[in-house]
Amino acid sequence: MPAGLQTVLAVFVTLIVLLVLAIFMFYGRLLIKSWLTGAGIGLGDFIGMTLRKVNSRLILQAKIMAVQAGLGEETGITSKALEAHYLAGGNVLLVIRALIAADKAKIIKLTFREATAIDLAGRNVLDSVQTSVYPKVIDCPARTSAKDSLDALAKDGIQLKVRARVTVRANLQRLIGGATEETIIARVGQGIVSAIGSADSHKEVLENPDLISRAVLKQQLDSQTAFEIVSIDIADIDVGENIGARLQADQAEADTRVARARAEGRRAMAVAAEQEQIARIEEARAALVEAQAEVPKAMAEAFRSGRLGILDYYKLRNVQADTDMRRAIASMGEN
Repeated sequence: MPAGLQTVLAVFVTLIVLLVLAIFMFYGRLLIKSWLTGAGIGLGDFIGMTLRKVNSRLILQAKIMAVQAGLGEETGITSKALEAHYLAGGNVLLVIRALIAADKAKIIKLTFREATAIDLAGRNVLDSVQTSVYPKVIDCPARTSAKDSLDALAKDGIQLKVRARVTVRANLQRLIGGATEETIIARVGQGIVSAIGSADSHKEVLENPDLISRAVLKQQLDSQTAFEIVSIDIADIDVGENIGARLQADQAEADTRVARARAEGRRAMAVAAEQEQIARIEEARAALVEAQAEVPKAMAEAFRSGRLGILDYYKLRNVQADTDMRRAIASMGEN
């Protein structure tokens, strides 16, 4: 064999050996771990993950967790599926933990496809599984609410202040697209207010608080939500104000104000009528004065025409003086 060909062959073999060593150094630990744990991820899979910029260590850890928990590839948990979920932006380890928790619980049916869908929808799939196993208690109204109680009015006008606790269990099949805790709190609050409002007396509610719970549970408030209502417990009931009496008092005060306004209107009309009469009297007095001013003119005209003599004038003056005297005596008697 020529010397040049031997040199080329030696270089080629050396490159292959170096390449194998480099691959072994980079993927050797992963391959050993995959082989020892039975994860079933080969060298080609690891190289493909590197080319697709997938965290191979993360995928291997998730696959090992699934295999060790007894979740084989028949459940849909393959390296390709884990890679796809990783490339979609999902939390691979959280999904595997949720599936393991659901499988150990024995009462929850959760598939890998459902878990990845819940995770990609932005929900915490592990927290949802835990809520399905261990029901969650929600305060109504919420602790972050501005009010610390639900205020409702019975038919007798007495206000009741209620605080309730709602126990819910997550429904994994309705988790995607289902309403959240805020909707549950709003619906339960509306149901409590409606139940108290339909009661004839606040005493009935105080004697049997479970009337509220039964009335609210009949309304199926958990429809189209991500939860199932397990129970509604009335934690506390306080008696508030007598709203009915206060409304009646306010109405009476309003009626009084209306009556006062009407009386004031009538008084103003009476004052106006009185002022009109005074004005008419003044007009009559002015007319009298005007008429009295015409008397001297008439007398002067009578003197000039000869219809009135001096004796007649003096007789008129005597009659006028006699009339004034009698008027003065009458006024003295009155005083």
